[in-house]
Amino acid sequence: MPGLLVADSLKAYYFTKRAVVRAVDGVSLEAEDGSVLAVVGESGSGKSTLGVALAGLVKPPLRIAGGSVYFKGRDIYAMGDEELRSIRAVGLAIVPQFAMDALNPTARVRDLIRDIIASHRDSLPIDEEDVYRRAQERALQIGLPKWVLDRYSVELSGGMRQRVTILLSTLLNPEVLILDEPTSALDVVVQRLVIQYLQDLMAERAVKSMVFITHDIATARQIATEMAVMYAGQIVERGPAESVIGSPLHPYTKGLMSAIVEPGASIKRAKLEGLSGEPPDMANPPKGCRFYPRCRYRMPICEREEPPEAEVGGIKVKCWLYAGKT
Repeated sequence: MPGLLVADSLKAYYFTKRAVVRAVDGVSLEAEDGSVLAVVGESGSGKSTLGVALAGLVKPPLRIAGGSVYFKGRDIYAMGDEELRSIRAVGLAIVPQFAMDALNPTARVRDLIRDIIASHRDSLPIDEEDVYRRAQERALQIGLPKWVLDRYSVELSGGMRQRVTILLSTLLNPEVLILDEPTSALDVVVQRLVIQYLQDLMAERAVKSMVFITHDIATARQIATEMAVMYAGQIVERGPAESVIGSPLHPYTKGLMSAIVEPGASIKRAKLEGLSGEPPDMANPPKGCRFYPRCRYRMPICEREEPPEAEVGGIKVKCWLYAGKT
């Protein structure tokens, strides 16, 4: 059964005067009904650009250079502007990176809710009082007092603004919710509230599927059912979250996982191997495997040719170590 949101060989490039930056370069993945897909990787791997492209929010200098994004079987980049707007907030919704700065400073939170309702009043049977009541209830779920709805965003702390953005993005129960670093500005206690809130939305079927973009694998592990590991614009490993975390195959994934301190472990005793080197310049990526300059297992073929994707034990991995083992 195809996913609610499907990327097929998606390419999203930044066309600048200096160069073409291949931020997302041939990504294929699915967000299925009932799943939470975590996209993890280092800063600069292309995760945020992928989120924007999946949400249909591409603006110059970013362009779709190839591939497709399908929402419920329909290519969103073949939709007209009006049709694409009609699925915003109810079909596809996104909590952007730096969400705390995404709010209109001249409007109260209540006014922002009114704008969301107004934008869909003609296409949805919306009860305005019901939506406000839902907003109050959900605000409490993520640790926001009801008075927040009567405040301007500039009157709120960064963490409050981030949670307000999450609240607004989930208000009309979107089928697919894309979240880009949704807990980055929150303390540990509030992070847990937000994760529980998102889990509750899934359990209640208020949201059918999520794409959870983060560099924090420990946080992703709390909510993800599926995981995709992104490096230098490409997905190098994907599969069930616990399999990818517990038995990683790709050398890059192994490096990421080795940098995680298990709960209860002593930081002094833990061996944190991590990763050496830096991600490549995406304006001029390596010819073969993009990870080979940093890989301890590299072979001559890694420098010459891009590895094919193999499937090993239910995990799809893009690495020459596993070529031919499908």
